[in-house]
Amino acid sequence: MKKNILKIFTDGSCKGNPGAGGWAAVLLEGEAKKPFAVLRGGESATTNNRMEMIAVIEALRYIQKNHLQNNPVNVFSDSNLLVQTLMQGWKRKKNLDLWEELDSLNEELEVEYIWVKAHADNKWNNECDEIAVAESAKSQKKYIAAKSYGKQTKLF
Repeated sequence: MKKNILKIFTDGSCKGNPGAGGWAAVLLEGEAKKPFAVLRGGESATTNNRMEMIAVIEALRYIQKNHLQNNPVNVFSDSNLLVQTLMQGWKRKKNLDLWEELDSLNEELEVEYIWVKAHADNKWNNECDEIAVAESAKSQKKYIAAKSYGKQTKLF
């Protein structure tokens, strides 16, 4: 039985660097026209590189949790740092906790990383970008609300 290639498109976004960030991953099977999963999230204090990495980590975790690890996986990212570090062995200077987690996931899965140009003609990369930017904005609003609430409580 032929296994379908799982295609994962990922992106990260940050309002300020560091700042409030968001990430997204769109997962497709084979030549499907619609994703079988769309993952998203954010953090109030992070960097763009961390969001790019977390998008991939969460997508690969999803593959494992849903017992899809027997399929080959192509991860598409517009982060040259991420792709070149994983495929060409670039030196790792920061975010060592996330690199360690990516290494562990990569040992258990058959993954190929493919760089795609940001804000170009790639439908799914553009979709990920929109979701990640929206998640970043949500994280920023939550951060501002929490900060404002904290200031108000100190006044009473």
